[in-house]
Amino acid sequence: MTGPSQARLTAACEMLSRADPALARAYAETGVPVWRDAAPTYATLARMISHQQISLSAAAAIWGRTEALLGEVTPESVLTADPEALRACGQSRPKVGHLTSIAESLVTGKLNLARVCAAPLDEARHELLAVRGIGPWTVELFLLYATGAMDAFPVGDVGLMEAHKVLSGHETRMDIKAFTAHADAWRPHRGVAAHLLWAWLHVHRAGRARS
Repeated sequence: MTGPSQARLTAACEMLSRADPALARAYAETGVPVWRDAAPTYATLARMISHQQISLSAAAAIWGRTEALLGEVTPESVLTADPEALRACGQSRPKVGHLTSIAESLVTGKLNLARVCAAPLDEARHELLAVRGIGPWTVELFLLYATGAMDAFPVGDVGLMEAHKVLSGHETRMDIKAFTAHADAWRPHRGVAAHLLWAWLHVHRAGRARS
């Protein structure tokens, strides 16, 4: 899946810059962000689940061991794997349960990713959220990366809130409720705003690492 066209991203960034001075600063520094994309597959969902609430380096190591164990990460390979072998890769017990639940939903047809990708955004959200193990943050990331949904938005993403805080010149971050309400002004391009903030955060962190 490819993301939105350069023309659509540019138009969205210009609209967002008029709507929010913090996003205008991010756009001035980073330009049009590169859209993060991923295949609309079980493996993409599984990787998102695996990466939750741990550091990037730890997540990469755990995911690498999981791929080495399974070969190809598919619903079938997860369902036939020994759960203890998955745990030995570093997957927590709850995450093994989530990976299994999502795999079962795909095998039974309760969840159909082709249908999700073709559906209107709210219908896609509803189908994904109906599956045990897929929470709101994972839903929004999947819709951003796998379908190119320009208004998907990972509510509660700490990186986004921190980037917006710094760009706004504030001492403290908004809480999740306030940040979500603030982001309403970015509709229907909240996903583009997320990419702008992530791009700025990446540049900012790279600059600090070099200094």
